[in-house]
Amino acid sequence: MALSREQMAKRVAQELQDGFYVNLGIGIPTLVANYVPSNMEVMLQSENGLLGMGQFPTEEEIDADLINAGKQTVTVAKGASIFSSAESFAMIRGGHVDLTVLGAFEVDVYGNIASYMIPGKLIKGMGGAMDLVAGADNIIVTMTHASKYGESKLLSQCTLPLTGKGCIKKILTDLAYIEIIDGKFHLLEYAPGVSIEQIKTLTQGDLVVSEQVKEMNI
Repeated sequence: MALSREQMAKRVAQELQDGFYVNLGIGIPTLVANYVPSNMEVMLQSENGLLGMGQFPTEEEIDADLINAGKQTVTVAKGASIFSSAESFAMIRGGHVDLTVLGAFEVDVYGNIASYMIPGKLIKGMGGAMDLVAGADNIIVTMTHASKYGESKLLSQCTLPLTGKGCIKKILTDLAYIEIIDGKFHLLEYAPGVSIEQIKTLTQGDLVVSEQVKEMNI
């Protein structure tokens, strides 16, 4: 059974480490804020100028002036700072973010990512994605394994305009946790109730089933 958006965010949160500065992209990545371990201090950064995002607010906590890069209302953690987007992008471009979590339309075996546009469809702009993939060494992509039409998003070569080249090493989909090594997808974990054959069928790029492959702990 494919993972829900919340389960995907919960699995990504297992990759957090105490003291990390983390940028969460729009979509599924924003949900990671709800699953930061209580015994861990992690500072979540948003490119619109906020360092120290908390969980999503309850109705009583909503402050329309506190938003993330996706214009969703958020809470702030103890010690949070608010500053200009110029300073925020200086953090990103300077390599000061320990982990970036992004959504994507496609990722290929070379670590290329296409995440900002589909030709012929209206787009508002790239946002901070190009800066994030260029300024971070540790990036996890979260996305569905295939489109709603059953077409693989894990490709031998991206077909859409690229956001970044050779920058992606890890992918968490609704079916699997995958690492890119030497031009191939390496299956590390599979979602509960999902077969390895199903993952193979929905992965267009070369897939290596790791000897250490295991069921995901959600």
